[in-house]
Amino acid sequence: MKIIGLLGGMSWESTVSYYQAINQGIRARLGGLHSAKIVLYSVDFQEIETLQHMGNWEKTGEMLSKAAQGIEAGGADFLLICTNTMHKVAPSVEAAVRIPLLHIADATAETIRSSGYETVGLLGTNFTMEQAFYKDRLKEKHGITAIIPNSDDREIVHNVIYDELCLGRTEEGSRQEYLRIISQLQQQGAEAVILGCTEIALLVQQAHTSVPLLDTAQIHAEAAVNMALNQDGASTHG
Repeated sequence: MKIIGLLGGMSWESTVSYYQAINQGIRARLGGLHSAKIVLYSVDFQEIETLQHMGNWEKTGEMLSKAAQGIEAGGADFLLICTNTMHKVAPSVEAAVRIPLLHIADATAETIRSSGYETVGLLGTNFTMEQAFYKDRLKEKHGITAIIPNSDDREIVHNVIYDELCLGRTEEGSRQEYLRIISQLQQQGAEAVILGCTEIALLVQQAHTSVPLLDTAQIHAEAAVNMALNQDGASTHG
């Protein structure tokens, strides 16, 4: 079994989901008392969030690259960044280490393609929804079109993530807003909706809607299990 490196803490609420899902996956595959071999580096999200909203992505890239080097030094065989938004600096992190990075958008794209979807909705932080690093990777590398909510709804999605979910709060009113937005994305042609922030699944689950949901934290964790056990999974570099 390979050692999985987790770069987490963004936020720690969703990192808990990763740790649980990966260990459950290993136990399901191997049985008995088996659990995952994991090296975890958890950052202080306040520092990252401040830099995000300042637009200082270079500094966040430096911070995560240093953390990734610590994970590599700890013996990890490959690395996951346990957040969608911070894949904006994935190239910097990849360049700082010798071990492969299992990219969350690639893992998600594998699931989308295996389901036969070509057009999907994308929910996440404003950074993930509006900037090119995520949508363009889906389109250019995997041929998947991602559509996003209108500007007012993007603001709702973004604020709920930072003001509620990253603080461990789930509000019913926010869930209903998300479900409304998911329904609108379906009306715009989305065959499924990417929960493109690893906290969103804390608020909205498949039981809440008939629209197929793609839980990126769960998908990423499953791909890590596959890679740790040398089974088919998402591609690594690129």
